[in-house]
Amino acid sequence: MINEQIRDKEVRLIGSDGEQLGIMSARDAQMKAKDEGLDLVKISPNAKPPVCKIVDYGKYRYEQMRKEKERRKNQKTIDVKEIRLSPNIDVNDLMTKAKQARKFLTKGDKVKVALRFRGREMAHKDVGKEVLDRFFDELSDIATIDKPAKMEGRSMVMFLMASK
Repeated sequence: MINEQIRDKEVRLIGSDGEQLGIMSARDAQMKAKDEGLDLVKISPNAKPPVCKIVDYGKYRYEQMRKEKERRKNQKTIDVKEIRLSPNIDVNDLMTKAKQARKFLTKGDKVKVALRFRGREMAHKDVGKEVLDRFFDELSDIATIDKPAKMEGRSMVMFLMASK
């Protein structure tokens, strides 16, 4: 809120140079801001009394947008990459998939390891569990299990994340 939008009886005022001017009525604060040719901006509305500052509103808004943009730029998004396996996968194929998962984990992504059962393979879920355990053993130096292996329909799914 700025200038006339501020309806509080009294506010804590901060001057344009950053010094505390004390608690005063909102009308007096608006007069001081007008005398300096600047705007009265409510900085902290939840405080008792609310904190207002005398600033150039256009410049203040620009600074806020720049800070928000900087915050978003530094934010790291974590993607979930999926690796698909089958219960009868060969050792070399498993190593290749583990190598790919290692790349994902070093980039900081989570890895979803999905082992799909087809047809009669559903009768041998223990084989699937062993494959997932072998896969994790290959990555145990850089990964931890985020969510352990569990059945979801015809797939057994496990989530891995980079260990810190």
